[in-house]
Amino acid sequence: MKFTDFSLRPEIQKAIAEAGYESPTPIQEKAIPVILEGRDVIGSAQTGTGKTAAFALPTLERLGSHGECRCLAIGPTRELVAQVEDNFRKYGQHLDLKLALLHGGVGYGPQKKALSDGADIIVATPGRLLDHLQQKTASLDKVEILILDEVDRMLDMGFIDDVRRIVRACRRKGRQTLLFSATVPQTIRSLANWALQDPVEIRIDTTLSPAETVHHEVYPVNAMQKFDLLVALLEGFEARNTLIFCRMRRGADRVARWLKERGFKVGVIHSDLNQKERTQALADFKEGKVPILVATDIASRGLDIADVTHVVNYDVPQHAEDYVHRIGRTGRARREGTAVTLQSPDETSALKAIENFIQREVPKTRLEGFSYRYDPLAGLAPAAPARRRRRRNR
Repeated sequence: MKFTDFSLRPEIQKAIAEAGYESPTPIQEKAIPVILEGRDVIGSAQTGTGKTAAFALPTLERLGSHGECRCLAIGPTRELVAQVEDNFRKYGQHLDLKLALLHGGVGYGPQKKALSDGADIIVATPGRLLDHLQQKTASLDKVEILILDEVDRMLDMGFIDDVRRIVRACRRKGRQTLLFSATVPQTIRSLANWALQDPVEIRIDTTLSPAETVHHEVYPVNAMQKFDLLVALLEGFEARNTLIFCRMRRGADRVARWLKERGFKVGVIHSDLNQKERTQALADFKEGKVPILVATDIASRGLDIADVTHVVNYDVPQHAEDYVHRIGRTGRARREGTAVTLQSPDETSALKAIENFIQREVPKTRLEGFSYRYDPLAGLAPAAPARRRRRRNR
């Protein structure tokens, strides 16, 4: 099937062609015709499968031209809603439509101006949108299409009550509601039963699992030697872009600072940074100006970061699902990738939970030539092959 098989106006088809896309992904192929019919949809698919275009393309087709605020899309984080807004702009660049992007970390002035100029589409995080509703600078009375994106993440972040308040503010009868999520647990299903009318449920690869193109490695190591091992591994990676995940914001700052002190070019992204700093760090990483990005789980889901060759779990994730989301930043579009986990003794149970979740044992190994203070494997696994010393990340 080709995108040209969809009933999309020429302006949208032109934007799709300019983006270089020819064939839809499975979630796009199934969701776009249903959304064009005006049906409510529950769409579940893993991150990186094209969910944003699956709802953005038919929404733009249904809106057509500039008039009034008829579409609202909400998502859990600033980065995710900025990405959604960027997709709407890209696919709607030849249409007469106006957008407003609303999120925290920046001033209200430009957002109020975008709203007063007559935005057709609002893309927002729940908290900032509720602020505008309270200040009466935004109105949802005429919203015809409501999009709830990455709902499981909004559930994890405690936004479900805010989402319900926003849904209640969309008072127009006959509203079309589109709910997209990587997973649909019972709490989200209850929300869907309340907010959607006779939805069509579309499931694509709903079982979270790592991409087959990702090579997994676990390096058991004493907690006091984690950073030294990280440096040794980075010097051996033949990497273009390496994403390092830490559990806490302070930990991410500390690891980034230590790497910079050793001459690595490093960016950092977490929720304590202001929006300008987060946007710049992400842009520098995407553009290759900074080959290493240290992040918390704010960067583990939904962000479109191409060509990440290595993901390093500096801290073993506490939730097994987060392991899959983290390593999902590499091995995308059938490219090969490497997922490395540094595991201290007190993280053994967390690693076991991950292995149970992904239904496979992750190979444990040691780095040949690294001076361990104790043998992490006690002869239980062969040594990792020697790595050539490289400085490409410097």
